[in-house]
Amino acid sequence: MTSQITADGRVTLDKSGPAPSRSGLRGHPWLTLFAVAIGVMMVTLDGTIVAVANPAIQKDLGATLAEVQWITNGYLLALAVSLITAGKLGDRFGHRQTFLIGIAGFALSSAVIGLSDGVELVIAFRVAQGLFGALLMPAALGLLRATFPAEKLNMAIGIWGMVIGASTAAGPIVGGLLVEHVSWQSVFFINVPVGIVALGFGLFILLDHRAENAPRAFDLLGVVLLSGAMFSLIWALIKAAEWGWGDTKTLVFLGASVVCFVLFALWETRVAEPLIPLGMFRSLPLSAGTVLMVLMAFAFMGGLFFVTFYLQNVHGMRPVDSGLHLLPLTGMMIIGSPLAGAAITKIGPRIPLVAGMVATAVACFGMARLTPGTGTLVMSLWFALLGLGLAPVMVGATEVIVGNAPLELSGVAGGLQQAAMQVGGSLGTAVLGAVMAGTVRDSFGDNWQRAQLPPLSPEQLDLAEKGVQVGIAPVPPGAPPQVAQAITAVAHDTFVSGMSTAFTVAGVVAVLAAVVAGFTKRGENAAAGAGAAHV
Repeated sequence: MTSQITADGRVTLDKSGPAPSRSGLRGHPWLTLFAVAIGVMMVTLDGTIVAVANPAIQKDLGATLAEVQWITNGYLLALAVSLITAGKLGDRFGHRQTFLIGIAGFALSSAVIGLSDGVELVIAFRVAQGLFGALLMPAALGLLRATFPAEKLNMAIGIWGMVIGASTAAGPIVGGLLVEHVSWQSVFFINVPVGIVALGFGLFILLDHRAENAPRAFDLLGVVLLSGAMFSLIWALIKAAEWGWGDTKTLVFLGASVVCFVLFALWETRVAEPLIPLGMFRSLPLSAGTVLMVLMAFAFMGGLFFVTFYLQNVHGMRPVDSGLHLLPLTGMMIIGSPLAGAAITKIGPRIPLVAGMVATAVACFGMARLTPGTGTLVMSLWFALLGLGLAPVMVGATEVIVGNAPLELSGVAGGLQQAAMQVGGSLGTAVLGAVMAGTVRDSFGDNWQRAQLPPLSPEQLDLAEKGVQVGIAPVPPGAPPQVAQAITAVAHDTFVSGMSTAFTVAGVVAVLAAVVAGFTKRGENAAAGAGAAHV
């Protein structure tokens, strides 16, 4: 395979000859990995750091609960809706350009949020952050795919996963420290210097790679239909807990999503250059990898949603302390990702992926046995096993999806991988949230009566149940210590019972994911990017 540098400074790939060597810094694989890792770190750090700042934002700007929710939901919707389209933009116009635009836009949006004096502006630029983050993430995978030889791609993706794990772990800790000792604005301002460094390295290091048969047209109607389908699906999942799964509004958005997906599929078979060539999914490993990402994210993000409430509201930890207690999970992801990359390179992805999902299932079933009095050591063991199980899945499923797609569609494949995670995470949070709500509704009133506590009116019971769903004990002001202790015990026992059921469901989903993992195999097209660089 050979590569040619055109007059406009981009690289086109030709499979007719051996890989050339490259001297200098621009386009060097490991420096490319370093450059994209800085940008990815900024986005993933932001994903967890902002959650810690939300209470301070609400207090300082006088925001309502709905407005605070939009700070998160606006970002999530923009990211999920745009990922595949952003990946296609990278395939069409170059991953280097889209990555740099994503970096610059994300940092600039962060600066504007930090300078905002109203919650409306914060929400608007959180949406902008989501759009620019969508440009950045698939482009990072596209650059790695085109730069690294096939035999070293898994190690690169492993290190990429390690960066994601490290920045995810650092988010609650860094965010807690900044909010406590500086201000909530500093949580966003921190992205500015990181973005400047990432942009500087990207300008000097990254080299744009284009496949000879890269797309030359853009499927605008496909973008509209897919965006409508993704928006309707994610919005229904976000609002299902509030509206109810059987509510007309939930069903309307779910129905709209199905209609848009069907119309999108029909249109993609007729357009000359589709947004997502449906022929990609004739690859069983690619399809299995996509389903695996959805199921993994369902079990991981859906289950982990309750762990933060368990640590903070049941065990009474501060956000910083809860972040420290989750270090065994993220620490094992940091350690395990490059090791998983090496193992997958040697023996292929199937065995590590199956073993990873089995370990994830065991960890979920183990966390289903947590109680209000469970100690740090036991919690840490289950968290560590979960991180160890997730590491090979994050690396291997990414390689399966991206490596089984043609090089000219590496951006679409990267967007598909990220979109599968977003859909799985949203679905897991919504479904397991419904499981938690149902368990609390079924058992809290009976538990309250068995504890011989004062009767509650229907309105008081409904309000109390909503608090118990996140581990908050509805202790009225001035309650005697003995009564307060009894109420707290009932609330925490009920919450943990719901969390146990949710983790059991997550464990079953993880077992199903282990079965799906058996259909994966090494990327058939992974070698297509090997000619772009010589390590």
